[in-house]
Amino acid sequence: MLKLHTRLHSLTPSLSSSLRLGPTSDSASPVLRAALSSLRSLTRRSRSSDLVGHRAFFCSDSDSSGDGSDRVVHVESKAVDSEGEEAESKSSSAIVPTNPRPEDYLTVLALPLPHRPLFPGFYMPIYVKDPKLLAALQESRKRQAPYAGAFLVKDEPGTDPSSVSGSESEKNIYDFKGKELLNRLHEVGTLAQISSIQGDQVVLIGHRRLQITEMVSEEPLTVKVDHLKDKPYNKDDDVIKATSFEVISTLRDVLKTSSLWRDHVQTYTQHIGDFNFPRLADFGAAISGANKLQCQQVLEELDVYKRLKLTLELVKKEMEISKIQESIAKAIEEKISGEQRRYLLNEQLKAIKKELGLETDDKTALSAKFRERLEPNRDQIPPHVLQVIEEELTKLQLLEASSSEFNVTRNYLDWLTALPWGNYSDENFDVLHAQQILDEDHYGLADVKERILEFIAVGKLRGTSQGKIICLSGPPGVGKTSIGRSIARALNRKFFRFSVGGLSDVAEIKGHRRTYIGAMPGKMVQCLKNVGTSNPLVLIDEVDKLGRGHAGDPASAMLELLDPEQNANFLDHYLDVPIDLSKVLFVCTANVVENIPNPLLDRMEVIAIAGYITDEKMHIARDYLEKSTREACGIKPEEVEVTDAALLGLIESYCREAGVRNLQKHIEKIYRKIALQLVRQGASNEPAIAEAQVIEPEETLVGCADESSQKLVESETGAEPVEDSSHEQTAETSLEADAVPTDLPVDQPSDSKDVTNTKTIQESEPTKTVEKVVVDTSNLADFVGKPVFHAERIYDRTPVGVVMGLAWTAMGGSTLYIETSQIEQGEGKGALNLTGQLGDVMKESAQIAHIVARSILLEKEPDNPYFANSKLHLHVPAGATPKDGPSAGCTMITSLLSLSMKKPVRKDLAMTGEVTLTGKILPIGGVKEKTIAARRSEVKTIIFPAANKRDFDELATNVKEGLDVHFVDDYRQIFDIAFDDDQKTGK
Repeated sequence: MLKLHTRLHSLTPSLSSSLRLGPTSDSASPVLRAALSSLRSLTRRSRSSDLVGHRAFFCSDSDSSGDGSDRVVHVESKAVDSEGEEAESKSSSAIVPTNPRPEDYLTVLALPLPHRPLFPGFYMPIYVKDPKLLAALQESRKRQAPYAGAFLVKDEPGTDPSSVSGSESEKNIYDFKGKELLNRLHEVGTLAQISSIQGDQVVLIGHRRLQITEMVSEEPLTVKVDHLKDKPYNKDDDVIKATSFEVISTLRDVLKTSSLWRDHVQTYTQHIGDFNFPRLADFGAAISGANKLQCQQVLEELDVYKRLKLTLELVKKEMEISKIQESIAKAIEEKISGEQRRYLLNEQLKAIKKELGLETDDKTALSAKFRERLEPNRDQIPPHVLQVIEEELTKLQLLEASSSEFNVTRNYLDWLTALPWGNYSDENFDVLHAQQILDEDHYGLADVKERILEFIAVGKLRGTSQGKIICLSGPPGVGKTSIGRSIARALNRKFFRFSVGGLSDVAEIKGHRRTYIGAMPGKMVQCLKNVGTSNPLVLIDEVDKLGRGHAGDPASAMLELLDPEQNANFLDHYLDVPIDLSKVLFVCTANVVENIPNPLLDRMEVIAIAGYITDEKMHIARDYLEKSTREACGIKPEEVEVTDAALLGLIESYCREAGVRNLQKHIEKIYRKIALQLVRQGASNEPAIAEAQVIEPEETLVGCADESSQKLVESETGAEPVEDSSHEQTAETSLEADAVPTDLPVDQPSDSKDVTNTKTIQESEPTKTVEKVVVDTSNLADFVGKPVFHAERIYDRTPVGVVMGLAWTAMGGSTLYIETSQIEQGEGKGALNLTGQLGDVMKESAQIAHIVARSILLEKEPDNPYFANSKLHLHVPAGATPKDGPSAGCTMITSLLSLSMKKPVRKDLAMTGEVTLTGKILPIGGVKEKTIAARRSEVKTIIFPAANKRDFDELATNVKEGLDVHFVDDYRQIFDIAFDDDQKTGK
């Protein structure tokens, strides 16, 4: 006991003032009373108020082994504001006898506690929402029986107690009545004294443990209880002492770090009568932050030792939480103090530098930076722009650096001063040099190159550069985008590209208003800032795929940008000052010109890029694609060979589209497989090389050693070699002759080591040689798979009723057959059925062709009633492919006439042209694409409308070379050409 007394005396002063001794009891531990008296001066702070406006001292023995003397409650009232509260306070300040004693109450009102159980010796304010229960409590207090039972509410089955808020829990409690409420209460609770009632707030003070035995009444819930006593224990038990010492030690450590716990101690000691082992356990569990189930477990435990152990676990956990809280607070405090210290030092440093003239403030430095940007080109900046800049600089000096307007003005000045006002790059007016650069980067594209050379020539004659808007249209992969960079290099202009495909926000073109957060200028202003000149080449990609959304119509916004008459004063919404874009060369790209809005298309100069013929693709593949791909794969030219036949097969059987993008993909695929094959060959040869370097030198050394020793013996003895050894000597000599260098005589002595190394090198060189990979038509399928396209020519000679036509697609030109067959024949059964997924325009062309064919047949064979009495079926093969357009009219007529006259058309003939109802041939589009398709199908004779003669004449010589082309304006001319095998000319 002396040892426990000494430990309790060693606690810090902060705990002793928080604990106050009450009247002594026989059952109280003298050691704990001594410890309590030694801690009396610990937590005496300036805190005199409690939860309900007055301070209460309660003296009672929590054990039921009292001496029968009366217990009293003495309440000192504090000043209150209202008269009603003052009257209540006066009535409660009297000394009220509590006879009968608390242990005499065997029937009590049941008060549900939603959050935590009430421990003996502790205050707890609760709110009673049930008016009947509140009235019963007030009546009980008036009858000098201010006691009730406080029981913790159980959680709902299947719910997480931490996920329900306090207000929801209380609401749920008072929804239950009678038996249902009784089932939701824990059986073990606390006898609570009703200290005060103010409105619906009731303040309880715990006395002793209770256990519900049965229900007496349902509303309000009244139950019979048994008063629980602690199980007997030995006060001198060393284990109990040690556990209590550890609890006190932990409480002492926690009180050092947590001021909130000191408040709990002070409140507890105001009405505690004794401090023994059971109360120590209750005290530790009550002031801990454990959940309600853990606290209820402590309340229900009657074994003092087990209760102390449970409490020790809870206070240890609180100690760990207090340490974490202290470390977090310390880290935050250090961070805040460090930042404050750094801020103060920076401010002092700025003030010192400013006083010494070493540094100006932020606003002055910004103004100086902006003015420094303007100095090189001040004379070339337009006056209205200079005026805006000066006004903004003045405004910047008047604004506070912390204001939002300051940042807006700073960003605005940053953009204004960063633009290249009047700064132009020196253009190249050398036509020959430009022609050389364009030819280096691209093969073909004569129309585009000619237009660029014209642009350079005009600039050279005028002496100044100019801006233009050029639109390159054509199928994918023909080089529209890549030619833009080559044009910029040929003109010595800066290059900037941006794509407008899918663009639906006008602000991307015209910029945002500065009033918006995160506002930015449009793409053109960003372009000028990036390139640093006012005359760049701007490539606007995918102009035919402009979107339209809720943010406006970008196609309409580009009208000002791409109008030569308006872009000299282009107004960006962000800058709000005119910008001169008249010197910018705009190059737009599009796949389908028809998708471009007409007002925008009207401002462009359209250059059509039809695609490449087979010869052009061969040159591009050999001179550009293969070379770049080989270098990218790290393959040497001597390691691989792709034959011309393989390239031709690749183009015609795999890559028939107008562009070369797919061709490039297939070439890359071939070279990747070649690279893998070469690496595998090298890996398989490495073990053989290593074996030759390790084993063969040893054998050579042995042979040389034997030969040297034999010569040494012969020289010593002077004897000639015997006949039997002559073969061995000859073999050794020949071996040595092979090993020595060729410039040395055979009998010249040499070092055996050199001989061995030379032989090893010569033997390993053939091993290191990698077999050259050859790609030809025989193994092309091994690299790129089965052919995708087959011969478009289905018939060597077209049968009756079948004629080849020419069509245009977005991927280039193609050929298609039109087939006509007779279904049924009879008087007046003339009709025409159409299949092949034809569009509306093509169906109308078929109907017109039927009528024109009947009229021409009537002219040629008046007695032939074929069309009037025959039901015909016209089909266009490849039924899965949609087809539409008017240019198949003349082909359909020829097919119908061929069937009616039972006469096939001439061999190797293809035609295209729209036909009117009177037989006139109208012009068509896609002359180059259709010509390329005809050459690919080995067509020798082509029929075009006469109106397209100029388009054909403008084609390159290699495109139209070897073709017999006829230009007609009436179908009757086609009739004479198509059904006359002897006619070979007639252009």
